[in-house]
Amino acid sequence: MPFIPHTQDDTVEMLAAIGADSIDALFDEIPAELLIDSLDRVPLGLSEMDITRLMHARAAGDGSPLCFIGAGAYEHHIPTVVWDIATRGEYYSAYTPYQAEASQGTLQTIYEYQTMMTELTALDVSNASMYDGASSLAEAALMAVRSNRKKDSGRILLAPGVNPTYEKVAAAIAGRQGITFERLPMDETTGNVGGVLDDSADPVAVVIQQPSFFGTLEDVDRLTNWAHLQGALVIGVVNPTSLALLKAPGHWGEDGADIACGEGQPLGVPLSSGGPYFGFMTCKQKYVRQMPGRIVGRTTDLNNQPGYTLTLQAREQHIRRSKATSNICTNQGLMVTAATIYLSLLGFDGLAQVARRSQQNVSRLAGRLTAIEGVERLFEGPHFHELVLQLDRPVAAVLDALADRDILGGYNLADSYPELGNALLICATETKTEADIDAYVTALGELFTNGSRRSA
Repeated sequence: MPFIPHTQDDTVEMLAAIGADSIDALFDEIPAELLIDSLDRVPLGLSEMDITRLMHARAAGDGSPLCFIGAGAYEHHIPTVVWDIATRGEYYSAYTPYQAEASQGTLQTIYEYQTMMTELTALDVSNASMYDGASSLAEAALMAVRSNRKKDSGRILLAPGVNPTYEKVAAAIAGRQGITFERLPMDETTGNVGGVLDDSADPVAVVIQQPSFFGTLEDVDRLTNWAHLQGALVIGVVNPTSLALLKAPGHWGEDGADIACGEGQPLGVPLSSGGPYFGFMTCKQKYVRQMPGRIVGRTTDLNNQPGYTLTLQAREQHIRRSKATSNICTNQGLMVTAATIYLSLLGFDGLAQVARRSQQNVSRLAGRLTAIEGVERLFEGPHFHELVLQLDRPVAAVLDALADRDILGGYNLADSYPELGNALLICATETKTEADIDAYVTALGELFTNGSRRSA
Protein backbone atom coordinates (compact mmCIF):
# COMPACT_ATOMS: atom_id res chain seq x y z
CA MET A 1 0.00 0.00 0.00
CA PRO A 2 1.71 3.26 -1.10
CA PHE A 3 -0.29 5.48 1.28
CA ILE A 4 -1.85 4.71 4.67
CA PRO A 5 -4.41 7.44 5.44
CA HIS A 6 -5.24 6.54 9.06
CA THR A 7 -4.46 9.12 11.74
CA GLN A 8 -3.69 8.19 15.34
CA ASP A 9 -7.28 9.07 16.28
CA ASP A 10 -8.58 6.77 13.51
CA THR A 11 -6.46 3.92 14.87
CA VAL A 12 -7.69 4.42 18.43
CA GLU A 13 -11.31 4.53 17.23
CA MET A 14 -10.96 1.32 15.21
CA LEU A 15 -9.28 -0.52 18.08
CA ALA A 16 -12.06 0.57 20.43
CA ALA A 17 -14.69 -0.68 17.98
CA ILE A 18 -13.23 -4.21 18.02
CA GLY A 19 -12.42 -4.19 21.74
CA ALA A 20 -8.61 -4.22 21.47
CA ASP A 21 -6.32 -2.15 23.68
CA SER A 22 -3.51 -1.81 21.12
CA ILE A 23 -2.27 -3.02 17.76
CA ASP A 24 0.04 -5.44 19.58
CA ALA A 25 -3.03 -7.03 21.15
CA LEU A 26 -4.11 -8.13 17.68
CA PHE A 27 -1.16 -10.52 17.68
CA ASP A 28 -1.39 -11.85 21.23
CA GLU A 29 -1.71 -15.43 19.96
CA ILE A 30 2.01 -15.40 19.11
CA PRO A 31 3.96 -17.14 21.94
CA ALA A 32 6.08 -14.73 23.97
CA GLU A 33 9.25 -16.77 23.39
CA LEU A 34 9.01 -16.08 19.67
CA LEU A 35 8.91 -12.32 20.11
CA ILE A 36 12.00 -10.13 19.95
CA ASP A 37 12.52 -6.68 21.39
CA SER A 38 14.37 -5.10 18.48
CA LEU A 39 15.97 -5.72 15.11
CA ASP A 40 19.54 -4.59 15.64
CA ARG A 41 20.50 -4.64 11.97
CA VAL A 42 17.38 -2.88 10.70
CA PRO A 43 17.75 0.92 10.71
CA LEU A 44 15.19 3.27 12.14
CA GLY A 45 12.30 4.26 9.94
CA LEU A 46 12.88 7.05 7.42
CA SER A 47 10.63 9.77 6.10
CA GLU A 48 9.09 9.36 2.66
CA MET A 49 11.57 11.83 1.18
CA ASP A 50 14.58 10.08 2.74
CA ILE A 51 13.49 6.58 1.74
CA THR A 52 12.89 7.75 -1.83
CA ARG A 53 16.38 9.23 -1.96
CA LEU A 54 17.86 6.03 -0.52
CA MET A 55 16.12 3.76 -3.02
CA HIS A 56 17.11 5.97 -5.96
CA ALA A 57 20.73 5.78 -4.78
CA ARG A 58 20.60 2.02 -4.52
CA ALA A 59 18.99 1.67 -7.94
CA ALA A 60 21.68 3.92 -9.42
CA GLY A 61 24.28 1.57 -7.97
CA ASP A 62 23.14 -1.09 -10.42
CA GLY A 63 24.07 1.21 -13.29
CA SER A 64 22.42 1.34 -16.71
CA PRO A 65 24.63 -0.85 -18.88
CA LEU A 66 23.95 -1.54 -22.55
CA CYS A 67 22.58 -5.08 -22.72
CA PHE A 68 23.39 -7.41 -25.61
CA ILE A 69 22.46 -10.60 -23.73
CA GLY A 70 19.58 -12.73 -24.93
CA ALA A 71 19.66 -16.48 -24.26
CA GLY A 72 15.96 -16.70 -23.46
CA ALA A 73 15.27 -13.33 -21.81
CA TYR A 74 15.01 -10.24 -23.99
CA GLU A 75 15.04 -6.49 -23.55
CA HIS A 76 12.20 -5.00 -25.58
CA HIS A 77 10.58 -1.60 -25.42
CA ILE A 78 7.42 -1.75 -23.31
CA PRO A 79 4.97 1.13 -23.84
CA THR A 80 4.29 2.89 -20.53
CA VAL A 81 0.57 2.27 -20.82
CA VAL A 82 1.10 -1.52 -20.51
CA TRP A 83 2.03 -1.47 -16.85
CA ASP A 84 -0.03 1.63 -16.09
CA ILE A 85 -3.05 -0.53 -16.88
CA ALA A 86 -1.71 -3.83 -15.54
CA THR A 87 -1.00 -2.34 -12.09
CA ARG A 88 -4.46 -0.84 -11.65
CA GLY A 89 -6.08 -2.35 -8.58
CA GLU A 90 -8.66 -4.39 -10.46
CA TYR A 91 -5.89 -6.20 -12.38
CA TYR A 92 -3.06 -6.09 -9.86
CA SER A 93 -4.95 -7.84 -7.09
CA ALA A 94 -7.18 -10.13 -9.18
CA TYR A 95 -7.19 -13.69 -7.82
CA THR A 96 -7.63 -17.05 -9.54
CA PRO A 97 -11.12 -16.87 -11.10
CA TYR A 98 -12.77 -19.84 -9.40
CA GLN A 99 -16.09 -17.99 -9.13
CA ALA A 100 -17.03 -16.97 -12.64
CA GLU A 101 -19.85 -14.68 -11.51
CA ALA A 102 -17.32 -12.55 -9.61
CA SER A 103 -14.46 -12.71 -12.11
CA GLN A 104 -15.80 -11.80 -15.55
CA GLY A 105 -13.15 -9.12 -16.16
CA THR A 106 -10.26 -11.43 -15.30
CA LEU A 107 -11.76 -14.29 -17.30
CA GLN A 108 -12.31 -12.13 -20.38
CA THR A 109 -8.73 -10.85 -20.23
CA ILE A 110 -7.42 -14.43 -20.11
CA TYR A 111 -9.75 -15.46 -22.93
CA GLU A 112 -8.41 -12.65 -25.12
CA TYR A 113 -4.86 -13.75 -24.25
CA GLN A 114 -5.65 -17.34 -25.23
CA THR A 115 -7.13 -16.15 -28.52
CA MET A 116 -4.02 -14.16 -29.42
CA MET A 117 -1.68 -17.03 -28.52
CA THR A 118 -3.60 -19.47 -30.72
CA GLU A 119 -3.43 -16.95 -33.56
CA LEU A 120 0.33 -16.52 -33.13
CA THR A 121 1.04 -20.26 -32.98
CA ALA A 122 -1.66 -21.37 -35.47
CA LEU A 123 -2.87 -24.05 -33.06
CA ASP A 124 -6.36 -24.68 -31.75
CA VAL A 125 -6.24 -24.21 -27.99
CA SER A 126 -4.23 -22.20 -25.47
CA ASN A 127 -4.12 -22.62 -21.72
CA ALA A 128 -4.09 -19.72 -19.26
CA SER A 129 -0.30 -19.70 -18.92
CA MET A 130 2.38 -21.72 -17.14
CA TYR A 131 5.06 -20.89 -14.58
CA ASP A 132 7.80 -20.09 -17.12
CA GLY A 133 9.20 -21.21 -20.45
CA ALA A 134 11.44 -23.95 -19.03
CA SER A 135 8.71 -25.62 -16.96
CA SER A 136 6.31 -25.31 -19.92
CA LEU A 137 8.63 -27.60 -21.90
CA ALA A 138 8.63 -30.10 -19.04
CA GLU A 139 4.83 -29.98 -18.96
CA ALA A 140 4.69 -30.36 -22.75
CA ALA A 141 6.89 -33.46 -22.50
CA LEU A 142 4.63 -35.02 -19.86
CA MET A 143 1.59 -34.08 -21.94
CA ALA A 144 3.12 -35.75 -25.02
CA VAL A 145 3.71 -38.99 -23.10
CA ARG A 146 0.09 -39.00 -21.88
CA SER A 147 -1.22 -38.23 -25.35
CA ASN A 148 0.95 -40.64 -27.35
CA ARG A 149 0.24 -43.89 -25.52
CA LYS A 150 1.11 -46.09 -28.49
CA LYS A 151 4.75 -45.21 -27.77
CA ASP A 152 6.20 -46.55 -24.53
CA SER A 153 9.91 -45.84 -25.05
CA GLY A 154 9.81 -42.68 -22.95
CA ARG A 155 12.39 -41.14 -25.32
CA ILE A 156 12.08 -37.47 -26.14
CA LEU A 157 14.54 -36.21 -28.74
CA LEU A 158 15.76 -32.61 -28.60
CA ALA A 159 17.09 -30.64 -31.54
CA PRO A 160 20.60 -29.32 -30.74
CA GLY A 161 19.30 -25.76 -30.51
CA VAL A 162 16.95 -26.37 -27.57
CA ASN A 163 17.79 -24.06 -24.66
CA PRO A 164 20.09 -26.04 -22.31
CA THR A 165 18.40 -24.58 -19.24
CA TYR A 166 15.05 -25.81 -20.53
CA GLU A 167 16.54 -29.29 -20.94
CA LYS A 168 17.82 -29.29 -17.35
CA VAL A 169 14.47 -28.14 -15.94
CA ALA A 170 12.55 -30.67 -18.05
CA ALA A 171 14.85 -33.48 -16.90
CA ALA A 172 14.47 -32.40 -13.25
CA ILE A 173 10.68 -32.35 -13.45
CA ALA A 174 9.97 -35.27 -15.80
CA GLY A 175 13.15 -37.35 -15.64
CA ARG A 176 11.95 -39.36 -12.64
CA GLN A 177 8.84 -40.49 -14.52
CA GLY A 178 10.45 -42.84 -17.01
CA ILE A 179 11.22 -40.10 -19.52
CA THR A 180 14.65 -39.56 -21.05
CA PHE A 181 15.82 -36.51 -23.00
CA GLU A 182 18.37 -37.07 -25.74
CA ARG A 183 19.98 -34.64 -28.18
CA LEU A 184 19.93 -35.09 -31.93
CA PRO A 185 23.32 -34.62 -33.63
CA MET A 186 24.42 -31.08 -34.51
CA ASP A 187 25.77 -29.91 -37.85
CA GLU A 188 28.93 -27.94 -37.00
CA THR A 189 28.40 -25.64 -39.98
CA THR A 190 24.85 -24.52 -39.27
CA GLY A 191 24.33 -25.35 -35.57
CA ASN A 192 21.12 -27.15 -36.53
CA VAL A 193 20.21 -30.85 -36.77
CA GLY A 194 22.82 -32.65 -38.83
CA GLY A 195 23.44 -36.05 -40.35
CA VAL A 196 20.97 -38.72 -41.41
CA LEU A 197 18.02 -38.99 -39.04
CA ASP A 198 17.61 -42.42 -37.45
CA ASP A 199 14.32 -44.07 -38.46
CA SER A 200 14.65 -46.56 -35.59
CA ALA A 201 14.82 -43.94 -32.83
CA ASP A 202 11.27 -44.72 -31.61
CA PRO A 203 10.70 -41.34 -29.90
CA VAL A 204 7.54 -40.37 -28.06
CA ALA A 205 8.12 -36.75 -29.07
CA VAL A 206 10.62 -34.54 -30.86
CA VAL A 207 11.33 -31.04 -29.52
CA ILE A 208 12.28 -28.32 -32.02
CA GLN A 209 13.24 -24.81 -30.89
CA GLN A 210 12.65 -22.11 -33.49
CA PRO A 211 14.63 -19.85 -33.51
CA SER A 212 17.20 -22.08 -31.85
CA PHE A 213 19.15 -21.14 -28.74
CA PHE A 214 21.91 -20.03 -31.14
CA GLY A 215 19.49 -17.80 -33.06
CA THR A 216 19.62 -20.11 -36.09
CA LEU A 217 16.58 -21.33 -38.02
CA GLU A 218 15.93 -25.07 -38.23
CA ASP A 219 14.38 -26.84 -41.20
CA VAL A 220 11.20 -27.29 -39.18
CA ASP A 221 9.25 -28.80 -42.07
CA ARG A 222 11.73 -31.65 -42.55
CA LEU A 223 11.99 -32.37 -38.82
CA THR A 224 8.23 -32.24 -38.27
CA ASN A 225 7.50 -34.61 -41.13
CA TRP A 226 10.23 -37.01 -39.99
CA ALA A 227 8.93 -37.02 -36.41
CA HIS A 228 5.38 -37.74 -37.51
CA LEU A 229 6.58 -40.61 -39.73
CA GLN A 230 8.12 -42.11 -36.58
CA GLY A 231 4.77 -41.85 -34.81
CA ALA A 232 6.13 -39.11 -32.53
CA LEU A 233 4.45 -35.88 -31.48
CA VAL A 234 6.19 -32.60 -32.28
CA ILE A 235 6.73 -30.00 -29.56
CA GLY A 236 7.70 -26.55 -30.83
CA VAL A 237 9.55 -24.22 -28.46
CA VAL A 238 9.07 -20.77 -29.95
CA ASN A 239 9.84 -17.12 -29.30
CA PRO A 240 6.44 -15.37 -29.59
CA THR A 241 7.96 -12.20 -31.07
CA SER A 242 9.53 -14.18 -33.90
CA LEU A 243 6.15 -15.60 -34.90
CA ALA A 244 5.27 -12.25 -36.46
CA LEU A 245 7.86 -13.13 -39.15
CA LEU A 246 8.44 -16.88 -39.05
CA LYS A 247 6.16 -19.78 -39.90
CA ALA A 248 3.89 -20.62 -36.97
CA PRO A 249 4.34 -24.11 -35.45
CA GLY A 250 0.81 -25.07 -36.45
CA HIS A 251 1.98 -24.79 -40.08
CA TRP A 252 5.21 -26.79 -39.76
CA GLY A 253 5.46 -29.67 -42.21
CA GLU A 254 2.43 -31.40 -43.65
CA ASP A 255 0.45 -31.61 -40.40
CA GLY A 256 1.93 -28.96 -38.07
CA ALA A 257 3.42 -29.25 -34.61
CA ASP A 258 1.19 -30.90 -32.03
CA ILE A 259 2.15 -28.73 -29.04
CA ALA A 260 3.82 -25.32 -28.85
CA CYS A 261 5.29 -23.76 -25.74
CA GLY A 262 7.83 -21.18 -24.70
CA GLU A 263 8.59 -18.08 -22.67
CA GLY A 264 6.16 -15.16 -22.82
CA GLN A 265 8.54 -12.61 -21.28
CA PRO A 266 9.22 -10.82 -24.61
CA LEU A 267 5.56 -9.75 -24.66
CA GLY A 268 5.59 -6.77 -22.32
CA VAL A 269 7.43 -8.17 -19.29
CA PRO A 270 10.63 -6.33 -18.28
CA LEU A 271 13.94 -7.94 -17.40
CA SER A 272 13.77 -8.24 -13.62
CA SER A 273 16.75 -10.12 -12.18
CA GLY A 274 15.36 -13.45 -13.26
CA GLY A 275 11.59 -13.00 -13.17
CA PRO A 276 8.75 -13.30 -12.74
CA TYR A 277 8.07 -14.50 -16.28
CA PHE A 278 5.35 -16.73 -17.69
CA GLY A 279 5.20 -19.79 -19.88
CA PHE A 280 2.65 -20.35 -22.62
CA MET A 281 1.28 -23.51 -24.17
CA THR A 282 -0.98 -24.21 -27.15
CA CYS A 283 -1.94 -27.49 -28.81
CA LYS A 284 -4.16 -29.21 -31.32
CA GLN A 285 -7.78 -29.68 -30.29
CA LYS A 286 -7.47 -33.47 -30.03
CA TYR A 287 -4.95 -33.17 -27.20
CA VAL A 288 -6.80 -30.57 -25.15
CA ARG A 289 -7.91 -33.05 -22.47
CA GLN A 290 -4.26 -33.65 -21.61
CA MET A 291 -3.32 -29.97 -21.47
CA PRO A 292 -2.22 -28.84 -17.99
CA GLY A 293 -3.26 -25.62 -16.32
CA ARG A 294 -6.40 -23.60 -16.77
CA ILE A 295 -8.49 -22.91 -19.86
CA VAL A 296 -11.08 -20.14 -20.10
CA GLY A 297 -14.10 -20.65 -22.34
CA ARG A 298 -16.72 -18.29 -23.75
CA THR A 299 -20.43 -19.04 -23.48
CA THR A 300 -23.80 -17.27 -23.23
CA ASP A 301 -26.14 -16.89 -20.28
CA LEU A 302 -29.91 -17.34 -20.13
CA ASN A 303 -30.33 -13.86 -21.62
CA ASN A 304 -28.01 -14.72 -24.51
CA GLN A 305 -25.33 -12.40 -23.14
CA PRO A 306 -21.66 -13.46 -23.48
CA GLY A 307 -19.94 -14.81 -20.40
CA TYR A 308 -16.66 -16.48 -19.49
CA THR A 309 -15.77 -19.37 -17.21
CA LEU A 310 -13.07 -21.94 -16.50
CA THR A 311 -13.74 -24.98 -18.65
CA LEU A 312 -12.41 -28.52 -19.21
CA GLN A 313 -11.09 -28.25 -15.68
CA ALA A 314 -10.94 -31.49 -13.68
CA ARG A 315 -11.40 -31.25 -9.91
CA GLU A 316 -8.11 -33.12 -9.56
CA GLN A 317 -6.30 -29.91 -10.48
CA HIS A 318 -7.32 -28.40 -7.16
CA ILE A 319 -8.21 -31.27 -4.82
CA ARG A 320 -6.79 -34.68 -5.78
CA ARG A 321 -3.37 -33.45 -6.80
CA SER A 322 -1.88 -36.93 -7.21
CA LYS A 323 -4.27 -37.51 -10.12
CA ALA A 324 -3.84 -34.08 -11.70
CA THR A 325 -2.35 -33.54 -15.16
CA SER A 326 0.03 -31.08 -13.53
CA ASN A 327 1.10 -30.04 -10.06
CA ILE A 328 2.52 -26.76 -11.35
CA CYS A 329 -0.74 -24.94 -11.85
CA THR A 330 0.63 -21.45 -11.33
CA ASN A 331 -1.17 -19.02 -13.59
CA GLN A 332 1.10 -16.00 -13.97
CA GLY A 333 -1.99 -13.84 -14.26
CA LEU A 334 -0.37 -10.42 -13.89
CA MET A 335 2.27 -11.19 -16.53
CA VAL A 336 -0.41 -12.55 -18.84
CA THR A 337 -2.43 -9.37 -18.35
CA ALA A 338 0.59 -7.29 -19.36
CA ALA A 339 1.17 -9.50 -22.40
CA THR A 340 -2.47 -9.15 -23.44
CA ILE A 341 -2.28 -5.37 -23.21
CA TYR A 342 1.07 -5.34 -25.05
CA LEU A 343 -0.23 -7.47 -27.93
CA SER A 344 -3.45 -5.47 -28.14
CA LEU A 345 -1.49 -2.21 -28.42
CA LEU A 346 1.05 -3.41 -30.98
CA GLY A 347 -1.18 -5.62 -33.07
CA PHE A 348 0.31 -8.07 -35.53
CA ASP A 349 1.92 -5.35 -37.67
CA GLY A 350 3.53 -3.71 -34.65
CA LEU A 351 4.91 -7.02 -33.43
CA ALA A 352 6.31 -7.66 -36.91
CA GLN A 353 8.07 -4.30 -36.82
CA VAL A 354 9.66 -5.20 -33.47
CA ALA A 355 10.82 -8.56 -34.85
CA ARG A 356 12.13 -7.10 -38.10
CA ARG A 357 14.00 -4.26 -36.41
CA SER A 358 15.56 -6.70 -33.94
CA GLN A 359 16.77 -9.00 -36.70
CA GLN A 360 18.20 -6.06 -38.63
CA ASN A 361 20.02 -4.74 -35.57
CA VAL A 362 21.80 -8.00 -34.76
CA SER A 363 22.81 -8.41 -38.40
CA ARG A 364 24.27 -4.90 -38.39
CA LEU A 365 26.03 -5.53 -35.08
CA ALA A 366 27.49 -8.86 -36.17
CA GLY A 367 28.65 -7.43 -39.48
CA ARG A 368 30.67 -4.77 -37.70
CA LEU A 369 32.00 -7.00 -34.92
CA THR A 370 33.28 -9.62 -37.36
CA ALA A 371 35.31 -6.91 -39.08
CA ILE A 372 37.50 -6.93 -35.94
CA GLU A 373 40.47 -9.26 -36.21
CA GLY A 374 39.93 -12.22 -33.91
CA VAL A 375 36.11 -12.21 -34.19
CA GLU A 376 34.27 -14.52 -36.60
CA ARG A 377 30.72 -15.68 -37.05
CA LEU A 378 30.38 -19.33 -36.03
CA PHE A 379 27.29 -20.70 -37.81
CA GLU A 380 26.17 -20.16 -41.38
CA GLY A 381 22.60 -19.60 -42.51
CA PRO A 382 19.66 -17.39 -41.58
CA HIS A 383 19.04 -16.26 -38.01
CA PHE A 384 16.65 -14.22 -35.91
CA HIS A 385 17.84 -11.60 -33.36
CA GLU A 386 20.69 -13.66 -31.91
CA LEU A 387 23.81 -15.29 -33.35
CA VAL A 388 27.07 -16.86 -32.22
CA LEU A 389 30.52 -15.33 -32.57
CA GLN A 390 33.83 -17.20 -32.30
CA LEU A 391 36.57 -15.30 -30.48
CA ASP A 392 40.30 -15.94 -30.54
CA ARG A 393 40.49 -15.68 -26.75
CA PRO A 394 38.48 -16.77 -23.68
CA VAL A 395 35.03 -15.22 -23.65
CA ALA A 396 34.79 -14.73 -19.86
CA ALA A 397 37.69 -12.26 -19.75
CA VAL A 398 36.25 -10.31 -22.70
CA LEU A 399 32.84 -10.04 -21.04
CA ASP A 400 34.42 -8.88 -17.78
CA ALA A 401 36.32 -6.16 -19.62
CA LEU A 402 33.19 -5.05 -21.45
CA ALA A 403 31.25 -4.98 -18.18
CA ASP A 404 33.84 -2.56 -16.81
CA ARG A 405 32.76 -0.29 -19.67
CA ASP A 406 29.03 -0.69 -18.84
CA ILE A 407 28.38 -3.10 -21.70
CA LEU A 408 26.84 -6.53 -21.16
CA GLY A 409 28.39 -8.10 -24.22
CA GLY A 410 26.51 -11.37 -24.52
CA TYR A 411 26.20 -14.90 -23.15
CA ASN A 412 29.22 -17.16 -22.69
CA LEU A 413 28.45 -20.57 -24.19
CA ALA A 414 31.47 -22.27 -22.59
CA ASP A 415 29.56 -24.03 -19.79
CA SER A 416 26.69 -25.32 -21.93
CA TYR A 417 28.59 -25.98 -25.15
CA PRO A 418 32.32 -26.42 -24.37
CA GLU A 419 32.80 -28.14 -27.73
CA LEU A 420 32.20 -24.79 -29.46
CA GLY A 421 35.34 -23.28 -27.93
CA ASN A 422 35.40 -19.52 -27.33
CA ALA A 423 31.80 -18.99 -28.41
CA LEU A 424 29.79 -15.87 -27.55
CA LEU A 425 26.04 -15.55 -28.08
CA ILE A 426 25.01 -11.96 -28.83
CA CYS A 427 21.56 -10.41 -29.12
CA ALA A 428 20.22 -7.06 -30.30
CA THR A 429 16.55 -6.13 -30.10
CA GLU A 430 14.70 -3.10 -31.44
CA THR A 431 15.86 -1.12 -28.39
CA LYS A 432 19.40 -0.81 -29.74
CA THR A 433 20.30 2.41 -31.56
CA GLU A 434 23.14 3.07 -33.95
CA ALA A 435 24.97 4.78 -31.08
CA ASP A 436 24.56 1.66 -28.92
CA ILE A 437 26.01 -0.52 -31.65
CA ASP A 438 28.86 1.97 -32.15
CA ALA A 439 29.65 1.81 -28.43
CA TYR A 440 29.87 -1.99 -28.45
CA VAL A 441 31.97 -2.13 -31.63
CA THR A 442 34.35 0.56 -30.35
CA ALA A 443 34.79 -1.10 -26.96
CA LEU A 444 35.42 -4.57 -28.38
CA GLY A 445 37.75 -3.19 -31.03
CA GLU A 446 39.86 -1.44 -28.39
CA LEU A 447 40.00 -4.59 -26.26
CA PHE A 448 41.16 -6.73 -29.17
CA THR A 449 43.64 -4.12 -30.35
CA ASN A 450 45.16 -3.36 -26.95
CA GLY A 451 44.81 -6.77 -25.31
CA SER A 452 47.12 -9.67 -25.92
CA ARG A 453 45.81 -12.50 -28.04
CA ARG A 454 45.08 -15.52 -25.84
CA SER A 455 43.63 -18.91 -26.73
CA ALA A 456 41.56 -21.03 -24.39
